[in-house]
Amino acid sequence: MPQDLNIREARKEDLPALVAMFAADALGGHGDTTDPEAFQDYVRALAVIEASPDQTLYVAERGGEVVGTFQTMVTTSLTGRGSSAMIIEAVQTRAAMRGQGIGGLMIEFAIAEAKGRGIGRVALTSNAIRKDAHRFYERLGFKPSHLGFKMALK
Repeated sequence: MPQDLNIREARKEDLPALVAMFAADALGGHGDTTDPEAFQDYVRALAVIEASPDQTLYVAERGGEVVGTFQTMVTTSLTGRGSSAMIIEAVQTRAAMRGQGIGGLMIEFAIAEAKGRGIGRVALTSNAIRKDAHRFYERLGFKPSHLGFKMALK
């Protein structure tokens, strides 16, 4: 990892930068907002993530500024003889910092974490409209192997 990029677990003080990054994502469609009334929702979510031994939220920082983020979750299934997989979610690089290799370094970090834990598979999903992201993940060695579905319950 280049000396100027540090990947570490996210902290509460990172939330304003993370929320701003997600809110600026026009393609995401997640309803993220920098509205101060919504901030406690993010605080609660971080507390849930921090309390889980199977979830970790990371930030990538350069020069003391948050420039990227991703989250990992480990899930174990009976399929594959009780195998575990690391799911990588919410991969985001600040718009002005894209194309500088930050996303690739974050994914490499997640893969190394999975290998270090003896996990044999990493998986991620990507919004169907994010064609650039799909090419990015394929360049990193990911293969489009499944079709995902989701249903909004609210």
